[in-house]
Amino acid sequence: MEAARQYNVHEAKTNFSKILEAVATGEEVIISKAGEPVAKVIPLAGKVRRTDYGSLAGRIRIADDFDDLPDGFAEAFEVDA
Repeated sequence: MEAARQYNVHEAKTNFSKILEAVATGEEVIISKAGEPVAKVIPLAGKVRRTDYGSLAGRIRIADDFDDLPDGFAEAFEVDA
């Protein structure tokens, strides 16, 4: 595997868009400060799948020993309790 590109802080600020493009294609980028690596920018493992309201209905179980919600809690979040 090819060595990760390395940028100092100033270069990283100047080339931020270029760094993001490289990472989006699977490359890893190292950011250094005073010559010492301090951060690694890596691609996300996968995209986060967004869910719609109610998409987890029937998939979540509340434990039998779960305490009742305090008075006013559900109303504060506009939730039917």
